[in-house]
Amino acid sequence: MTSTLKMTRRSALAAIGATLAAPVFIRNAQAAEVTLRLHHFLPAMAPIQSGFFDLWVKELADASGGAIEVQIFPAMQLGGKPPQLADQARQGIVDIAWSMPVYTPDRFPVAETMSVPFMVTSAEATSVAMDTLMREYGMAEYTDNGLTPLAFHTHAGGKLHTRGKAITSKADMAGMKLRAPNQATGDMLTKLGAEVVFFPVTEMVVGLSNGVIDGCCLPYEVVPAYKLQELTEYSAAPAPGARGLYTNTFALVMNQKKYEGLSDDVRKVIDDNSGPALSKRIGASFDKFEAGGKAVVEKHGNTIVEIPADEIASWQEVAAPIAEAWQKKLDDKGYDGAAIMKRANELLDKG
Repeated sequence: MTSTLKMTRRSALAAIGATLAAPVFIRNAQAAEVTLRLHHFLPAMAPIQSGFFDLWVKELADASGGAIEVQIFPAMQLGGKPPQLADQARQGIVDIAWSMPVYTPDRFPVAETMSVPFMVTSAEATSVAMDTLMREYGMAEYTDNGLTPLAFHTHAGGKLHTRGKAITSKADMAGMKLRAPNQATGDMLTKLGAEVVFFPVTEMVVGLSNGVIDGCCLPYEVVPAYKLQELTEYSAAPAPGARGLYTNTFALVMNQKKYEGLSDDVRKVIDDNSGPALSKRIGASFDKFEAGGKAVVEKHGNTIVEIPADEIASWQEVAAPIAEAWQKKLDDKGYDGAAIMKRANELLDKG
């Protein structure tokens, strides 16, 4: 009898301990407290969805005991065009959007800063640098406009994918018709002698197929989704140790009212799975995506060449006025352009 009583007490104490140690959320996975719609512009097979978003939304669901359900809508399935994504989140048309600041030029200038030529090392290090830069100088670009940032990141440095010949020097650039990924990179390519064309990445395949362009400037990561390895023959990358030609920046943002209207426990799960750690993680994911894309190019038999370090140094000199113009643009927007550019470079060199 005494033994049974002791065991009962022990069992009760164990049960109480387990209850106190359990997560806040203990509920049926089907009983979602909140359903969030995440909208982005790339196809569902793109690495950002299969290699990141699919995992992240499952983690949110697991961490919340099923209270958070995130539905992913790729390829602009909910309508609109990629430049409208930030506004769709601001207006509450969607709850979360994965957006590119360069698609709305000059609207988020601090967030665009890493898109200036030669402002990228690895995707992970540059994403950490961007996140830090935004927290020090640029959060109000979003928070004053009805948006709650969840993460900031970049992709790996862009490469030159061409047909007909490889580009390893300024002389090789002359007369080449190249699709530019953003205005600043387009300005650099123009200064180097290329004939620059601007159109969305979704139209690039048609441009290459029809001979409208001879190549494009993109990271390897994008190659498999659009089968660019079949439309180009050469890929050129800066020599190891040099900064990449360019990167584009990204902001994962949430409708501010939606975020603030969440219950405390749900908001905590969002907070615990966003911020600097998430920015770093997405950047690291893009480095993995880059390695995967390069492997596809190699397997297809395309020629990969190296742009010598001294050549890259000369290209950086050509691009210097573009960085100076960007600094002035930041000044014109009411920021301390010199401080932002200096800090961005410090963070990149540190990373």
